[in-house]
Amino acid sequence: IRQGVTITVQEVQCGDPDCAPIDTAVAIMFPSGGRGMLGIPMESKEVTKEALLEVFPTEDVLHAWARGEEAEWPPMEDFDDDQDFERPRLRFEVGQRVACRVGPDPVTGWAPGRVIMLWYREPSWPANSWAPYKIELDDGRNIFAPGDVDQIIRAVDN
Repeated sequence: IRQGVTITVQEVQCGDPDCAPIDTAVAIMFPSGGRGMLGIPMESKEVTKEALLEVFPTEDVLHAWARGEEAEWPPMEDFDDDQDFERPRLRFEVGQRVACRVGPDPVTGWAPGRVIMLWYREPSWPANSWAPYKIELDDGRNIFAPGDVDQIIRAVDN
């Protein structure tokens, strides 16, 4: 199962007020195309073997990813719709036109689109990890904005 696996580790700023300011995200990619991600609520220099094992996927999940199958990790919690979640107020609303950073160039690395969802989440993301926005770009691609800051997403005139 280990042969040909690529593992990347990076620190990400978490936009959820209930999580650590900096999380360590670990992506596991298999030659089959299967992949998964897990998060550790601490800076990478603080991660211990015990902390990694606490959030590491089960053997069944790893084998599913190795076969190229979808496997939910961590398991999504079923939240009651009546629960009140305190999330920061976002700058943009569903349907609003925006420009998103899609490339490294600060001038040409932007693409126009519209917000199609607030507080987007993928099943493979670490618990309590959310992207403030899901955006449909004018070219048809769907992307998410990992933060609600002008360096990632900004308003455009209609």
